[in-house]
Amino acid sequence: MDFRTYADTLEKALGGQRERAFSEAEYVRRCSALDAALEQAGLDALLLTNPAEIYYLTGYNTFEVSVHTALVYAPGFTALQVPSIETGPAVACARVDRVLGYRWEDPREVVEPLAEVLAGLGPRLGVDLWGGGLRPGLLAILRERLSDRQWQDIGGLLGPIRRVKSAEELACLEASARMTEAGIQAAREAVLPGVTDSAVAAAAADAMHRAGSEFMSMQPIVVAGRRSSIIHTNHRRFAIHSGEPVFIELGAACERYTAPMMHTVVAGGEPVNGRMASLAGACRAVFEALVAHMVPGRTFDAAAVAAEMAWREWQDRAFFSGVYGYTVGAQFPPSWVEGSGFIARGQTDVFEPGMVFHLPLCLRVPGEWGIGLSETVVVESGGARPVTGNRWALESGGG
Repeated sequence: MDFRTYADTLEKALGGQRERAFSEAEYVRRCSALDAALEQAGLDALLLTNPAEIYYLTGYNTFEVSVHTALVYAPGFTALQVPSIETGPAVACARVDRVLGYRWEDPREVVEPLAEVLAGLGPRLGVDLWGGGLRPGLLAILRERLSDRQWQDIGGLLGPIRRVKSAEELACLEASARMTEAGIQAAREAVLPGVTDSAVAAAAADAMHRAGSEFMSMQPIVVAGRRSSIIHTNHRRFAIHSGEPVFIELGAACERYTAPMMHTVVAGGEPVNGRMASLAGACRAVFEALVAHMVPGRTFDAAAVAAEMAWREWQDRAFFSGVYGYTVGAQFPPSWVEGSGFIARGQTDVFEPGMVFHLPLCLRVPGEWGIGLSETVVVESGGARPVTGNRWALESGGG
């Protein structure tokens, strides 16, 4: 059978049942908030191509996010366009009115169905020109075919909605945190002189999967010694030596929601290097400054300024990315970063209750080592509360 017959047959076999991570009320809440944002922006419909945003609004869930997928969204109507290989997840998971299929091997087939649907939804169309998954060629053709429509960049329209988490979303993040902690503990126990960084990553991944993690938005990150001073390196069969710090960053996925953690342990039973311990203390000082300033109504910039002051004695010797926190939520590979908010200098957005951030506090001395310790936190009335439970101490591995 072809993919259209497959979709129809599967729909009948499932009897209209869908795999859903959330209640119907939760999806109605999300869509109602977006409807209000559309009305305020004066838009009739949206074209969305970011896999995480499509999942957020419809529940469409797949591990194949490299192919063209699009959601046409208007108040009271949704149409999901997927390739032939994705008709199964679309039928089984997506809360949409129509599924538009196209042959995987011929992406030129996407234009006509999309143009037809968009043409019937009003003259004012929104598209995120900075969003993930948007193919410039497709947008150019759609604009040509629908030249009488008004196209508006809606970058940031859905972000403020996504970054304030509901009770159901927070429950997923709490569950992810427990899975992530299991991975951190397994990694700690695996860190021994002579063991490879890859073996530590394997222990972490196994523990998180055994705890219930789905496929992760980022694979386990494990790097030791001098390589830990190089940002965004990862395990590659390198042996761990006694006295080296081993940097670990993990994030298990629960209903696609990730609560990441960074942790560092030192291989071997020798006393921890004093400079390493001092840098770990600086990470802790930054964390305490952040959670105290992540209060509803205060700006992201103000929290970043306070954090910057907390590690000033190391600022000439250690590298930091400049982002003290980023929002997390439902994501797909290649990243668990939601991207709807960043705690950094110059960011004028304000904290609201229910926002969830990973605070990626890793300080790296170039060519020597890096020390990273972090938490995922939720903003509450008096400041930020950790969702994860890190061991804020630089200790020897193996336990």
